Amino acid sequence: MDYDFKTKLAAEREKVEDLFEYEGCKVGRGTYGHVYKAKRKDGKDEKDYALKQIEGTGISMSACREIALLRELKHPNVIALQKVFLSHSDRKVWLLFDYAEHDLWHIIKFHRASKANKKPMQLPRGMVKSLLYQILDGIHYLHANWVLHRDLKPANILVMGEGPERGRVKIADMGFARLFNSPLKPLADLDPVVVTFWYRAPELLLGARHYTKAIDIWAIGCIFAELLTSEPIFHCRQEDIKTSNPFHHDQLDRIFSVMGFPADKDWEDIRKMPEYPTLQKDFRRTTYANSSLIKYMEKHKVKPDSKVFLLLQKLLTMDPTKRITSEQALQDPYFLEDPLPTTDVFAGCQIPYPKREFLNEDEPEEKTEKCPPCQFHVIIQPAFTLGTHCGRLLLLDGGHREYWVLMLYPFSNQPSLLETNSFQM
Repeated sequence: MDYDFKTKLAAEREKVEDLFEYEGCKVGRGTYGHVYKAKRKDGKDEKDYALKQIEGTGISMSACREIALLRELKHPNVIALQKVFLSHSDRKVWLLFDYAEHDLWHIIKFHRASKANKKPMQLPRGMVKSLLYQILDGIHYLHANWVLHRDLKPANILVMGEGPERGRVKIADMGFARLFNSPLKPLADLDPVVVTFWYRAPELLLGARHYTKAIDIWAIGCIFAELLTSEPIFHCRQEDIKTSNPFHHDQLDRIFSVMGFPADKDWEDIRKMPEYPTLQKDFRRTTYANSSLIKYMEKHKVKPDSKVFLLLQKLLTMDPTKRITSEQALQDPYFLEDPLPTTDVFAGCQIPYPKREFLNEDEPEEKTEKCPPCQFHVIIQPAFTLGTHCGRLLLLDGGHREYWVLMLYPFSNQPSLLETNSFQM
């Protein structure tokens, strides 16, 4: 591409710093970057926006995959990407979203603090039900369109504040999301470092080579239990250890300490797991003879014959082939008894949840493990449409000059496809 043309193109491109005020308004970080609360400088609307700055210079393939997915995903319970900004001067990439005032991590933290202060305040049961229903609805949409989220946890479940979407759940942070229309590689091959082990399904910890959407369902079960108890159900000491080995002794020990050791009849394929020999060597079934989900939840005053417990049990089934699906969960009797789930999770709730606090730019961030990104500098050319797919032609300027074409097939009843092809210039 001609240098003068590239310079002219860059000069005409909208700049995020010209359009939005966000200095000093850092509120957190996602898988691949910092997040700021922003307002339009021109005053065209009074809305709050979230600006996510992709970490590093240029764009990684993981961030590119996140952008590609977010441009296709449209659902009330999945965060909507409004716009992408590419800065020519500093080679930064910015993503624009509607601003969500709350997330489940902060909401649960608020209730956990109330218990520590001897003034326990449980999450309202109607609110828990509405939160779970909307999470399941969003995940059902992703799964129906052949997308695994793979990083569900309270911090990635946003809740809208005051406004037309008050109390609406938004599933966010698609940095680890993958399409699953064909057999997947082992998770360790794709992502040697993952944000946290607390929400990882047992089949992943045992090295499953072809995992399914059941991994997201397990994570939702973990979140559900946390909403009910205000405590992470599978909290583990070494949750952020860096390892390429999927087997994690302490995490499995924590799961078995709550659930009990899985019986062969309950999980027949456990013997086929790559890490099963290690499991046999490191663990003794008798150690967990007195452990069960029933006993754990009874300590938190959840009765084993209640509909809430029965659904939790289905979500936290050890055998992924027997684990409930999102579609089945949405039809569970739990959601048919009063109080019914609402689109505003705060409906009838008088609890004054605090707003997000701004972070100092030099303030140490909460640790977030991620894959080292493969860096490229990207210029996006005009889109073209051919039949049933749309293409994006990317010119990558870096150590290597290559053209990359991302082919995005629209979601339908058939598997969606994201292809990445390249050739050397």
